[in-house]
Amino acid sequence: MGEWRTSRYSGKDNCVEVALGPAAKIRDTKDRPGGTLEISTRSWDAFLIVLCRSTPQDLREL
Repeated sequence: MGEWRTSRYSGKDNCVEVALGPAAKIRDTKDRPGGTLEISTRSWDAFLIVLCRSTPQDLREL
């Protein structure tokens, strides 16, 4: 499994972390032992594509 990473745009303890490997694992930095969400890397890639294409107005509709 890959190492946990945070966005360079986020604060130190106010974001989510992602570890990429055979699956994408996502966890809250404020509650690391609280569990992780695991999704396919294909789903993670699709999420990033939508996120990067969206404008702030589009994101409010999600």
